[in-house]
Parts: sequence; C-alpha cells; structure tokens
Amino acid sequence: MLTQCRAAHRPRQPQLRQALECASRTVDCSNTRGASSTPGSLMAFHTARRARICGGRAGMAQMAAMASSRRAARTSLPPPLSTPHGLRFFSTTFAPRQRQADAATAAASRPQPVTLPDLDKVAALVNGARDRLLSHPGVPSEGETATALRICSEAADLIMDAAVQPQLSSIDHQSDTAASTLLSLDGRKTAAAPAAADPTVDAAPRLRRAIDQISDAAYMIADEPRVFLTPQLLEQYVQIQARLGRPESLPHVLSLYASKPAPAPAPAAGGPITYKTQNPRRPSSAVGARVAATALEAALAAQNLDAAVGVIEHTYAAPAFVRAKLLRHGLLPAFVVVGVPAATYSLASKLATLQETMDTTTATSLSFAAILAYIAFTGTIGVVANTTANDQMRRVTWAPGTPLRERWLREEERAALDSVACAFGFREAHRFGEEEGTEFQALREYIMRKGMLLDQIELMEGMSS
Repeated sequence: MLTQCRAAHRPRQPQLRQALECASRTVDCSNTRGASSTPGSLMAFHTARRARICGGRAGMAQMAAMASSRRAARTSLPPPLSTPHGLRFFSTTFAPRQRQADAATAAASRPQPVTLPDLDKVAALVNGARDRLLSHPGVPSEGETATALRICSEAADLIMDAAVQPQLSSIDHQSDTAASTLLSLDGRKTAAAPAAADPTVDAAPRLRRAIDQISDAAYMIADEPRVFLTPQLLEQYVQIQARLGRPESLPHVLSLYASKPAPAPAPAAGGPITYKTQNPRRPSSAVGARVAATALEAALAAQNLDAAVGVIEHTYAAPAFVRAKLLRHGLLPAFVVVGVPAATYSLASKLATLQETMDTTTATSLSFAAILAYIAFTGTIGVVANTTANDQMRRVTWAPGTPLRERWLREEERAALDSVACAFGFREAHRFGEEEGTEFQALREYIMRKGMLLDQIELMEGMSS
C-alpha cells in the first residue's frame, strides 16, 4: 500500500514544479513592470499554492480562469485614492473647508483698521485747558496746573499711541506717493486729480500742527509767571515733551525750575501779585535724577545735540545738583569720619584695661593709634579705588590731574556726556575718534572744557600698552 501511495503522489511532482516555475516567472515580470503590478505576483503565488492543493492540469486551468475573472472584476472597480481620480475626489470634498479655514486664519492675522483720532477736536481740548488756566484771575494752584498738564499729556498719549502711530506714519508715505503720481500725470489728468485725491493725504500737516499745538500749550503753561513749577509739574511737562518728541524747550524750562521767581498770593482781592526771587544754587532747586534722565533720553531720541547739551548743563552740571548730591550721599560718610576717632578712642581705652604689661595711658595711646591707622589706611584705599574706577566709561574719561572729589561729584555729568558722544558718534568701537563735522567737533571741545577727554588714546580698543 505504501508503494501505491508513492506511485499516486509521484505524478504530481512535475505538475507542482511547473506551477512553481510559472509563479516565479510571474513574479519576475511583475518586478520589471514596477510597483503597480505587485498584486499580480501575489496572485501568481496564490495560484501556485492552490494548484498544489488541487493538483493536475485541470486544476491549473481552473485556477487560471478564476484569476482572470478576478482581474477583470478588479479593473471594473473605482480607482483608489492614490490615483489622480482619487485625488480629485478628495480635493473636491475637502477643498471648500480648507479654503474657509485659510480665509479665517488670514482674517484673524490681518491687522484691524485703527480709527484715527479727531486731531481738530484734540487740539481744541488742549487749547481750551490752556486758556482756562491762563485766564485765571489770581495765582493758579498746583492742582489746576496739574489738571491742564494732564489734559496735554492725555492728548499726547492719544496721538502718539502705539496702535495709532503706524497709521499716522504711513500718511507721509502716502503723501509722497500721491505727489509723485500727480507730477507724473499730464496737465489734463493733473487738473482732475484734486477731486479724486485721498483724504488721508491732508492728515500729515494736520498731525504736525496738532503736535505743535500740544507742545506749545504745555510750554505756555510752564512759562506762565504765575505758575510755580513744583517737582511733580516739572516731571509732567518733561514727559509730555518726551512723548511728543519735542525736546527743544526742555533746557529753558529746566532753567526756569531753578531760577523762576515764586509768586505769592495778593493779600487783598484784586491786589498785585508779588514774586520772590529763588536761589538757583541751593540744593532744593536741583532737578531730580529721574526727570533729568527722561529729558536727556528725549533729546537723544530726537537727535537734537543742542537740546541734549542744554539738558546736561541745567541738570547734572548745575551747582544745585552737585550740592544736593553732596548732602544726600556725602553727609552720612562725613558723620562717620567725624565719629570714628571718638569711637576708636573709647575702644582703645577699654582694651587698655585688659592688659598688665604697661600702664593704662600708654596702652590706650598705642591701641588708639593702631586702630585709627588701620581704619584710615583701609578707607583711603577704598575711596581711591571707587573714584578712579573707569570700567563704566566708554568714550568720555577724566583728564589727568582731575581731583578725586571732583570726579565723584561730577560722575553723573561725565556719564551723561558719554551717552551723548555714543549717541551722535560711530557705534563701532574700532571707529571711535573718526567722527567729522562741525557739531561733533564742537562737542569734543565742550567736553575738553569740562575737564574731560573724548576718546583717550590710552583707553581705546587695541591701543593699551
């Protein structure tokens, strides 16, 4: 029986070998045709497998017929999404939604139009506040003056707002473009152009006029003889001019703060107003460091060299500022210096009682001299190191031979002049000293008259020994 089974299965081996060879040829043909014929190789593999199961030539013919029928049925199906038809189906289905999403994103990212303020109305409010204060029958109070300056400050903030300023700055570009367009047209089109001109082109001179009106109104309030400038009012005025970018009047108002006569109310109604002269050199007439820094930054932002030097002259270089600094920062060290000898003698007398090698008087004298010498030597080194430090100096340094006390008292003035030199000169360190022009040469001479040096050669980059 074993022999019969072997004989029954032996004829099928050539048929199986033939089916496998056919399948391998099908796979080779599919590889040469590309990836699109990969399902054919799988079909041939399954055909060979089923031929092995069914056996015989009849099974092979039957499986080939089944494969051809399945291939015909597959060609009648719609194409997959990877075909061009499928891509077109996908795009036609989801393209409207994608376009709507893109439109919503673009609308959200697009800056919303900003409504420009009514410049005429703003100027009218400022002029009204100025007229009400100047028409005051007596001496205006600090509150009334602060209210008028607050109106000017709010008007300046409205015009120079971060959301409105880009719209206003584009007006100059529009006006230049409109002017060039009108010049390029012929006579007939030029005559008809004013009727179709953009109404925003006329806003450029209106904007400048409104800024000038606000600046002039604030200056007239501060320059009024009956208005007494307090530190709060001076700070308001400086902030207004810094916001408007008009630093031209800052030096004069800063000088008025120190030297303007103080008005005194009349003793009787309708009587004359008396004025009391102020001493501009007293410490109370000094401008605050924060107000001085704001005024200097406004002058540097406007690239106004005269205003910057004037601000320094009436703030950091003023005698009142130096005296105020001496009182605020030098009074306590002076008391310490005066009190150190007394404290040292008391400590030396206590230490003299703790020893028995010499008499108390000699021990007290030696202890007092030793402690006082140590404190004086250490303190002198600290003062010299503090006053001769130049790490904070960029371009303006002290001239050789300047006393240490003067360096300490005038350090703010030197730092301010250093900022001016850096703002109006070259920004590259290797180009320091190459500036030309009348204004910069005048600044260099002004700094030298102040006992300072601009671009000292020994301290420049690459020039140290």
